[in-house]
Amino acid sequence: MILISLGIEGTAEKTGVGIVDSDGNILAMVGKQLFPEEGGIHPRIAAEHHAEWIPKLIPQALEDSGLSYDDIDLISFSQGPGLGPALRIVATSARSLALSLKKPIIGVNHCIGHVEVGKLDTGAVNPVSLYVSGGNSQVIAYESGRYRIFGETLDIAVGNCLDHFGRETGLGHPGGPVIEKLAKQGSYVDLPYVVKGMDFSFSGLLSAAIREVQKGTPMEDVCFSLQETAFSMLVEVTERALSHTQKDEVMLCGGVSANSRLREMLRTMSEEHGAKFYMPEMKLCGDNGVMIAWLGLLMCRQFGPMDLSQTGIIQRFRTDEVDIPWIDNSKTYLKLSDDLIAKGAESNIVKSTYLGERAVIKDRIPKGYRIAEIDDKIRRARAKEEAKLLSDAKRVGVRTPVLYDVDLNRKAITMEEIDGVMVKEVINDDLAFRMGEEISKLHSADIIHGDITTSNIMLADGDLVFIDFGLGRYSQLREDKAVDLLVLKKSLQSIDYGLALKYFDLVLEGYGDESIVNVIKDIESRGRYTH
Repeated sequence: MILISLGIEGTAEKTGVGIVDSDGNILAMVGKQLFPEEGGIHPRIAAEHHAEWIPKLIPQALEDSGLSYDDIDLISFSQGPGLGPALRIVATSARSLALSLKKPIIGVNHCIGHVEVGKLDTGAVNPVSLYVSGGNSQVIAYESGRYRIFGETLDIAVGNCLDHFGRETGLGHPGGPVIEKLAKQGSYVDLPYVVKGMDFSFSGLLSAAIREVQKGTPMEDVCFSLQETAFSMLVEVTERALSHTQKDEVMLCGGVSANSRLREMLRTMSEEHGAKFYMPEMKLCGDNGVMIAWLGLLMCRQFGPMDLSQTGIIQRFRTDEVDIPWIDNSKTYLKLSDDLIAKGAESNIVKSTYLGERAVIKDRIPKGYRIAEIDDKIRRARAKEEAKLLSDAKRVGVRTPVLYDVDLNRKAITMEEIDGVMVKEVINDDLAFRMGEEISKLHSADIIHGDITTSNIMLADGDLVFIDFGLGRYSQLREDKAVDLLVLKKSLQSIDYGLALKYFDLVLEGYGDESIVNVIKDIESRGRYTH
């Protein structure tokens, strides 16, 4: 039996209504966007905009589809995340419509709607998704029954960053399209590149870009550098998630997908890894009612409709709070050539020997998606820093591969080959506790690993061996140490979500500093749709 869903979207400045049937046919798609004259999006004004337009868009969608109200089987709406006042208008509209028509209702997660409609449109099966918009910047992939957030912004979203830059420098709102246009005539100026493990941060980059404009740097150069730096950070973290999950599909979705340079960079990265690249047609990338209608059908098929008491808004509705039982998680693993031990986001790990000993070369190959100025700077700096970190970690009693050679021209280091297994293959309570003890030793020496995942800790001869300090650095900041631990927490969730919290509690017990928990909670409360 074919069911028909009407979806209402309105998490931010755009409201939309879509109608979809359970075969995936899009029957209607209408919307109206609010363009603020100055400043950012005011939640009250967005709510007033939605209240005006939703009653007009619903009959328009029905007219476009050729359907009547009686033909609708389900009312779906964005339950969150988003701006509180805007969400309340959407939820109230959906409840009123469902009650008047005596139809079932379901609220859905806005972010998951973007991913699912992207899959519907492109045919992608199980991709790593980069979801970028004005309010969200997340790297999402399905593992263990839910969509997991493998990476996200620690402060503002990339779309917010571009829009804020546009407003502060007089380019207008939205800033992204103007920045993209000006960037085509620009040259590179140095701006901060901030990737922390599997997460990224844009606030420092934004401030630095504004300062460049204030001191007279040509606008074209600042736009070019801002865009290249921000997008390189996003693609690097997506690449890191692709390497960690070993999936063979990458998908781009969200409003910032409109940027042709970002699409080019993500496509290049995917091709370098032998993964297929997907992007839904542009009208489905921005916020729309179709994605809500389609996800409503998927959710209702699995769980049934909601009771009205369950339809309250969830302003900070996390992507990883929703059970997703309908996905086939069988993977087509990426295939490596015979000489490669691993193809990571940071480098290729190649079999080698050194003075008769088995060794590996960590070869930081150039990244085709990054411009040479950024790529060379990052590869050289990380090669130097990693060599020092490997040695300093040993001094505090943490086992790391023996360093044999450093080649800064090639941006490569040669080190001992560790004969062992990744912790993700053998994780248990004891290993979780011991990981905490070892991380505490690193942090006591102000060593930040930068990418503590269960793929970067090995078990060899009964010892935990920490590898891949490619994102490592030195820092006394407790926030940086908390981010280090948070990266591990996300990695544990990708192995077994049911046991992840237990394992992470054991990690913290081994770490031995109860106060770090509050810092972790503070960081976790960011990177969400709060503005």
